Amino acid sequence: MTNPSALISKLWNYCSILRDDGLSYGDYVEQLTFLLFLKMAEEQSQPPFSKPSTVPKGYDWPSLLAKDGDELETHYRHVLETLGKKSGMLGLIFRKAQNKIQDPAKLRRLIVDLIDKETWSSLSADVKGDAYEGLLQKNAEDVKGGAGQYFTPRALIAAMVAVMAPQPDQTICDPACGTGGFLLAAHDYIARLPGLDKAQKKRLKNDTLFGVELVDSVTRLCAMNLLLHGIGSESAESDLPIVTKDALAGKHGEYDMVLANPPFGKKSSVTIVNEAGDQEKESLIINRDDFWATTSNKQLNFLQHIFTILKQQGRAAVVLPDNVLFEGGAGETIRHALLKQADVHTLLRLPTGIFYAQGVKANVLFFDRKPASEKPWTNKLWIYDLRTNQHFTLKENPLKRADLDDFVASYNPKNRHQRKETERFKAFAYDDLLKRDKVNLDIFWLKDDALEDSANLPAPEIIAQEITDDLEAALEQFADIAEDLKSPKNGNRARKMLAK
Repeated sequence: MTNPSALISKLWNYCSILRDDGLSYGDYVEQLTFLLFLKMAEEQSQPPFSKPSTVPKGYDWPSLLAKDGDELETHYRHVLETLGKKSGMLGLIFRKAQNKIQDPAKLRRLIVDLIDKETWSSLSADVKGDAYEGLLQKNAEDVKGGAGQYFTPRALIAAMVAVMAPQPDQTICDPACGTGGFLLAAHDYIARLPGLDKAQKKRLKNDTLFGVELVDSVTRLCAMNLLLHGIGSESAESDLPIVTKDALAGKHGEYDMVLANPPFGKKSSVTIVNEAGDQEKESLIINRDDFWATTSNKQLNFLQHIFTILKQQGRAAVVLPDNVLFEGGAGETIRHALLKQADVHTLLRLPTGIFYAQGVKANVLFFDRKPASEKPWTNKLWIYDLRTNQHFTLKENPLKRADLDDFVASYNPKNRHQRKETERFKAFAYDDLLKRDKVNLDIFWLKDDALEDSANLPAPEIIAQEITDDLEAALEQFADIAEDLKSPKNGNRARKMLAK
């Protein structure tokens, strides 16, 4: 089978059968990941590849094919548990793995009729990689599952990578890598560059891309996504392209480029049991000597963290919500420091309705880290407004790469110092930015047609969705405040927020 769409349909259709047993889309993709890895490891051990398998005998694909009924279900659980204790890519994929398919007959059918009938290693990386990406996107579309928070619109990723133009021999990191969209796009961009030599191709496969992900189940999806696209190695001795850890806990290297869409949740918190035996959430304040400000705001902490992991002259493109542009206190301190110590040169105001997480108003901030200097490095901040009078929805009118063509052209990646102002693209001088209240970078100038003329109102379903998004965002903020009010430590801060 050489058609990714046909492969997606074949794999996805079986999910409806398993849904009757209470299996979520995410559970299904996870089980597919385990079985695909074992099947491909077996294929790679056979001619013409004849590579030594990383999977121990007795826990491999043939061992699953040889069993049926309850014996298969018991053995499969044992396989997952055993392989999760191994090192390398094997341990990364199977770490904390569990069997979610309770019906042995359905498990047998998934193994024999779906996975075993395809020779996955003979498929090109484009076909099987695109098929897996398609499954991840379908999983992200399942609103109840919440997987959308790990899935950045691929059209946006493609445009960000196009203007960042990563080059061979550069190291690229995503400290909140989700299912690996940025890393894949960067890999594909470099792979298409003309004149790559053998050493550069090898480095691109094994030593260029680095990701950090907090959630085990998402890490395995990312690892499999990269592997199916030909990135990384199954070898136990090879360095892993991604790791499961809290990126904000400390520096995990220095890189030439960072591409990221950190988690949308504003607050970092942990659930604790208080002296009365009740559960309450307590904000996690990140204290790091290399940060400019101390805050529990996860987005502000990721922005600081990304600056710390850039090499001198390193470049970053980061998706951030509106509050990072105008929030006072730590937010003001961080914006002031970033404008001084980095060249913060471009801000893309994103339209609403493009993310799976509801109520998100976001931007992409582009900046370059610079050496210490008395003089501020930011000269002008160029802002491109793709939000005003733009209306997108996930289903009826999804964001396409072509919708970002004018931004890419305006950015002028070949020489961003020769830019021209347009109706949607304006430059703001550093001194003028500092004069704004709290160094507020949430700047807009275009007239909203809908406010000027009722005839220009968007379609009713778009208006309804935008209202829904705003209400859900407000409810989420109030929920945070309500949680804080329960905690003696955080209650005073919450009361101040309500007073405002």
